[in-house]
Amino acid sequence: MKELFQHAATTEGVTVRVAVNFLPEQSQPEAGKWFWVYHIRIENGSDETLQLRTRHWRITDARGMVNHVDGEGVVGEQPVLAPGKSHDYVSGCPLATPHGTMEGFYTFTDEGGEPLEVRIPFFPLAAPAEAN
Repeated sequence: MKELFQHAATTEGVTVRVAVNFLPEQSQPEAGKWFWVYHIRIENGSDETLQLRTRHWRITDARGMVNHVDGEGVVGEQPVLAPGKSHDYVSGCPLATPHGTMEGFYTFTDEGGEPLEVRIPFFPLAAPAEAN
């Protein structure tokens, strides 16, 4: 698993893994646009069935500009994860600089409606030198 996903964080038995890749074909450095795709795998290693309700991202570019992104679910879904199950999705992030970072958290609820905040690991966004 470590070969595919470079970054991981575990909160109360729930592991969030991230693989990130720069997409040169979606980027236009000459126009100040860089684009990354990231693959997230959420693994429920707890004893409870959980539903992902919301997401919060903190995206920082190389100039230190911070963008907070909040929303319902992930890519239009609010998956339910039984113990031992996982959910994968892919999304993207544009930046106006060739480097930046992302981090955040998901809010889940258990079967009783109790919230659980699950950390998304910090990960870098870095374009190759030739794309700068």
